[in-house]
Amino acid sequence: MSRTVAAVDCGTNSIRLLVVRHDGHHTEELARETRLARLGQGVDATGEFHPDALERAFTIFREFAAIIAAHGPAETRVVATSAARDVSNRADFEAGVREHLGVDPDIISGDEEARLSTAGVLSGVDVPRPVLILDIGGGSTELILVDEGDTIRHQVSLNIGAVRVRERFLPSDPPAADEVAAARAFIAEQIDGSGIPFDEVATAVGVAGTATSFAARRLGLLEYSRSAVHEVELTADFIVEATDHWLETPAGVITQEPCMHPLRAQVIGAGGLILEALSTRVPGGSVMVSETDILDGIALSILDRQPLD
Repeated sequence: MSRTVAAVDCGTNSIRLLVVRHDGHHTEELARETRLARLGQGVDATGEFHPDALERAFTIFREFAAIIAAHGPAETRVVATSAARDVSNRADFEAGVREHLGVDPDIISGDEEARLSTAGVLSGVDVPRPVLILDIGGGSTELILVDEGDTIRHQVSLNIGAVRVRERFLPSDPPAADEVAAARAFIAEQIDGSGIPFDEVATAVGVAGTATSFAARRLGLLEYSRSAVHEVELTADFIVEATDHWLETPAGVITQEPCMHPLRAQVIGAGGLILEALSTRVPGGSVMVSETDILDGIALSILDRQPLD
């Protein structure tokens, strides 16, 4: 008997959907969608979701509900991470999820986020261990060090994300040199205090929108291709070059670049600063990009449950 499951990942910058059908032997991907919501807009300063951000999210939930319904009844899990943990009006967000998607969202812990991310990434890449998973989100960056046997040795959630760094340190467009210097110093302080033994890392794998945007630029894609981006290697030199470009270019110009969403254009330079700082700390400086990530891990977590009678 086949099962259809729907996974929704609510991040600080993007909300994503994956619908798969599993027949006991094979898993068929039915839908995979990404929408930029900038749910973390202003959260760092106000401690609450902005009404405009919630409305963008609810519009996406309505769209995703229609996509899920088109594939028949599906077991659905909605997961929210960094932004939803910290806000004072979380109940408004939870009510919107229930209204539009019919389930209660799981506001997961950092430990659960690491477990789901690891399962998702390693379902799609086979790389030497120890592997360091770099998940640069909007509000936070998750670092997960995985040993042989897929054992998580060390995990940490840092308060550096593309949206958070952009809003806190880079108010100008494009940012001024002193703003960039302050952002770099803060990012370095956070990373160097993470406890990750970077010199032991055999492979670094980057997931989420910052890493995939760098890969799309590296390939010169005119239209985004998930299969093309998957397992692209980003060299240290390229990461520096692309980061400098995006920091020196007004957001309005960046929006005209291929594969660049307007909301991503506003924060890609900040995300690049985080990616650059991490790449300088791993041996060799290169980062592989994975298109399998926490979203795939959420879908796997539903399939791991016993089906209902």
